[in-house]
Amino acid sequence: MHISISAEELFRIGIIPMTNTFVLTLLISAGLMLFSMRFFRKLQLVPGRLQSALEAIFEGFWNLVVEVSGSERLARKFFPLVATIFFFVLFSNWSGLLPGLGTVGLLEQDGHTIIPFIRSPSADLNMTLAISLVSVFMVQFMGIATIGAVKYAKKFLVSPFQKPYGVGTFMGLLELMGEATRVVSFSFRLFGNVFAGEVLLIVILNLVPFLAPVPFFFLEIFVGVVQAAVFSILTLVFLKMATLEPEHAH
Repeated sequence: MHISISAEELFRIGIIPMTNTFVLTLLISAGLMLFSMRFFRKLQLVPGRLQSALEAIFEGFWNLVVEVSGSERLARKFFPLVATIFFFVLFSNWSGLLPGLGTVGLLEQDGHTIIPFIRSPSADLNMTLAISLVSVFMVQFMGIATIGAVKYAKKFLVSPFQKPYGVGTFMGLLELMGEATRVVSFSFRLFGNVFAGEVLLIVILNLVPFLAPVPFFFLEIFVGVVQAAVFSILTLVFLKMATLEPEHAH
């Protein structure tokens, strides 16, 4: 049994290493896009079971976004990003539960170590860091686009001579530091939870391959939903905070 914190390289395309997490990320992204294209092309006035279930999920998600954002105008801006993050992170988390986790892959030259084909993208710090950067960047972009660059900058750049003296500047610096630390908290929270779950499953599968892993699979399904919800809802909350006027932001 071999456990690696970093993603393992399967092959190379030129100088670009193709790791197991990167390949699975591409497959998940392509799968979601293809499913979306086919689903929206076949929408019916009288929905079937699948369409009804998906409409119920999206309607509940939409109501949540409207409630947090406070208006349908902002919800229309936030919903595509928040929903995309949720479903991408959800299926990234669940992909680590596919058959062959940690057991099916390439055999290294030593004849003992297996490089697994399947590893959840969420168990790769590079992926969680990338999606965290996208989330934080979009928060800043939405804030500037909604209230303007000058008003948005006032949240962080407050004159030290404004009463009460120095307090506004100190709070602005804390706010600026908070924006930077979100990248770290986002990426490590998701990575830590999913990676720990994969390690647990690999250990259980190697020790007791029959029946014993079943409860842990259900646990990881639940954890996958929770982590996707936490990531997307926090993004939604930060988007709402970014669109507040400076006097309401703190």
